[in-house]
Amino acid sequence: MPGPRKSGGGGGGKFRRPRRKVCAFCVDKVDFIDYKNVAKLRRYVTDRGKIYPRRSTGNCAAHQRTMTRAIKRAREIALLPFTAE
Repeated sequence: MPGPRKSGGGGGGKFRRPRRKVCAFCVDKVDFIDYKNVAKLRRYVTDRGKIYPRRSTGNCAAHQRTMTRAIKRAREIALLPFTAE
């Protein structure tokens, strides 16, 4: 005879798969990511100046590439920093 069940929790599995993130650019139907829009690009850069990877942002591969290109262009004309001060 099995012991008493512990209360709490939800489904029966051992591991819970996190919900798949959706690409914010695909949802908004964006075809061009503007490098001059610093407020939007800053969301995808850490405080130390590193670009967040695709697995943490949830971007699709195509938008991650264009977003990375836009960040690098913004860095070249000094809209975004290369590193933290």
